Amino acid sequence: MTTAADSRADGKRRQGPTFLMALPAVLFFAIFALVPLGGVIVLSFMEWNLLGSPSFTGTENWETVLTERDATWRSLRLTVLFVIGSYLFQAPISLLLGVFMAGAQKYRALLSVLYFLPLLFSSVAVGLTFRSLFSPNYGLSAALPFEWLPNDWLTNPDIVMFVMILVVGWCFIPFHALLYQAGTRQIPTDMYEAATIDGAGRFRKFFSITLPQLRYTIITSSTLMLVGSLTYFDLIFVLTGGRPESAVRILPLDMYITGFSSHNLGDASVIAVILVAIGLTMSLLLNKISGSAKMESDKAGA
Repeated sequence: MTTAADSRADGKRRQGPTFLMALPAVLFFAIFALVPLGGVIVLSFMEWNLLGSPSFTGTENWETVLTERDATWRSLRLTVLFVIGSYLFQAPISLLLGVFMAGAQKYRALLSVLYFLPLLFSSVAVGLTFRSLFSPNYGLSAALPFEWLPNDWLTNPDIVMFVMILVVGWCFIPFHALLYQAGTRQIPTDMYEAATIDGAGRFRKFFSITLPQLRYTIITSSTLMLVGSLTYFDLIFVLTGGRPESAVRILPLDMYITGFSSHNLGDASVIAVILVAIGLTMSLLLNKISGSAKMESDKAGA
C-alpha cells in the first residue's frame, strides 16, 4: 500500500534536481553577463586611456558625463527618438507580415523564405550595401531619373534618422514577423470556424481573435524590439560613420566613439551603465504593465 510520504518522495524523484539542471545556464549568464557588467561598473569609477593602468577617480566620470557633457543628453534624446521611431515602423509591419505568412498557401511559404533573407546577412554587409545604395555618386539619386530624390541621404541631418530606422527595420522585421507567424499558427482554428459561422469577416476576425490571442507574442516582440534598439551600433556605424553627430550619435555609438576613438574608457563605461539601466527599466516596466508574470495559456477554453 502506497502512503502519502511515498507519493511525495516519488514525486520528488520524478521532478529531479531542478537546481542542478538550471546551474549551467546560471553559470553561463553569470560569466558572460554579470561579471562583464560588474567590470564595467568598476571601470566607470576609473580613468583609463587603454595605454596605462586604470586609476580610481571616484564619481568624477559620472559628474562629467551627466553634468558637463552636452553630447550625453543629445545622444539620449536621439536614442529616444530612434527607439520610438524603430518601434512604430517595425511593430505594425512585423505583425501584418507574420499573420500573412501564417497562412497555409504554398506561395506564402515561399514569400516567408524571401522575407526571412535579410536576417541572414551580417550587419556590416547590410551597412555597406545601403551605404552604396544611398551614395550621391552612384546610388538611388544618381541611378533614377527623379529630381525629387535627395542625394544627401546619409549627410542630411533632417532625413538621416529616417534612413537609419528604415535600414534597421529592413534587417530585423523578419525576426519579429517570424515570432508573429509562430504565434498565429498556435491559435486554435475552431475559434475562426465559430466566427465564420457567426458571419464575421476577415477584419473582425483579426481584431477580435488574432490580436487578443497574440497579446503575449506582442509583449515579447515589443520588449525585444524596444530593448534591442538600444544595442544597434555596428550597422549604424558602418552606414553613417558616426556623422553627422547631431543626428546619428545615439548612446551605443556615443559609447564606442568615446571609448575607442577618444580613448576615454571611464566615460564610455558610464554611458554603458546608463544603457544597461535604461534597458533593464524598460524591460521591467513592460512586464509590469503587460502583466506577463501572470501569463496564462492561450489555448481555447484555458
